[in-house]
Amino acid sequence: MKIKSNGTEGFTLVEIMIVVAIIGLLAAIAIPNFVKARNTAQASACINNMKQIDGAIDLFALENNKTDGDPVTANDVKLYIKGNEVPKCPAGNKDYVLGGTVASTPSVTCLNAASTPPHKLRP
Repeated sequence: MKIKSNGTEGFTLVEIMIVVAIIGLLAAIAIPNFVKARNTAQASACINNMKQIDGAIDLFALENNKTDGDPVTANDVKLYIKGNEVPKCPAGNKDYVLGGTVASTPSVTCLNAASTPPHKLRP
């Protein structure tokens, strides 16, 4: 038994347009959420980097008998960070700014502190 076909198999233009419209709608909803999630993840990583640098400053001051007014530089603290390199902010690959002295508050800041979400180390 043969089934006859008259060559009208496939999708119509309207069906394809509806599928494309649905995919476009889902993308319009999803893409802003992906951007927000990426920005939040970068801010969290930046804050964790600043905590690591802050801890390195404390270790440097403790091991070298530094007082509150003594200066601190990135070269001083990089020995106390894994990999012997001061990390950079993941949002823009910018260097962190150290407070200048051992007891300065905040001890380290990010150049992206004013961005959303903020890259600020809370005391």
